[in-house]
Amino acid sequence: MSQNVQLIHYHLIEQLEVANEIPKGVDLIGAPEIWKDATASDITVAILDTGCDVNHLELNENIIGGRNFTNDDQGNPDIIMDYNGHGTHVAGTIAAKQNEQGVVGVAPDAKLLILKVLGKDGSGQYDWIIDAIHYAIEQQVDIIQMSLGGPNDVSDLHDAIQQAVIQHNIPVVCAAGNEGDGKHQTDELAYPGSYNEVISVGAVDLERSSSEFSNSNNQIDLVAPGEQIISTYLEGKYAKLSGTSMAAPHVSGALALIKTLASKHFERQLSEAELYAQLIRRTVPLGHPPQTEGNGMIYLPLLGELQTIFEDVRARVQLTT
Repeated sequence: MSQNVQLIHYHLIEQLEVANEIPKGVDLIGAPEIWKDATASDITVAILDTGCDVNHLELNENIIGGRNFTNDDQGNPDIIMDYNGHGTHVAGTIAAKQNEQGVVGVAPDAKLLILKVLGKDGSGQYDWIIDAIHYAIEQQVDIIQMSLGGPNDVSDLHDAIQQAVIQHNIPVVCAAGNEGDGKHQTDELAYPGSYNEVISVGAVDLERSSSEFSNSNNQIDLVAPGEQIISTYLEGKYAKLSGTSMAAPHVSGALALIKTLASKHFERQLSEAELYAQLIRRTVPLGHPPQTEGNGMIYLPLLGELQTIFEDVRARVQLTT
């Protein structure tokens, strides 16, 4: 399938040589408050993007493998290097290491499978993405992250996503798109973000106001910080970017933490539908129209309430046995 798909357009705010902070987006969703209770060291997130700077000190220990589906580097499947920057930035928001330097991701212990489906110019073929989804399924990943899209509803892409979600219980997190006009009454649709089976993520700024560029439609599931987001970038550096592409990886990282803690307490693997329910339980309505914010903004400290409930139930069970 030779049709092209693109990166969801994003805005480069600033490149930085060094950084030393917990990014404001990571802090805004409350991730640091639950790191003591939740680790995602057993969770693998497949990132379908422009590749990754595999030598970045914030990321190299968490990358467990990858595959190149593009024509970059003469199509060598073993070279997953990022020549664009977008994929490296997404990877850092999910799982930059907590090492007292640079930045830290939402789930700093999560494992990353880098599936390069977009070339250095930010474009790729639908076949590459479809093949990468099937590869991710074969590798038994826990979460699929895609900050890419286009205006076309491609049935083969939809089928691959349905296979991942419905048949294999793999949540697929997608950026909603950046064609928004600031009016919730008008729908802007991009795919795969508008498929019902995916978790569609819109953007808010660091003051929790809805981002004007964020697509609005009835398929938006939730929002996350997507403006002025600092994360890892090319050549071991850092950058601030804005876009729903930056919001979606906050949710992928959050899902990694949720899956870890929920599986531990339920003592079984949760289905995709159950994981989605646990995710939506951890959203806070911001008062924006549902077409722009869905169920609200992800806020992870609600996980602590779940842990308290389970501990209380177990204590009462022990008292009665």
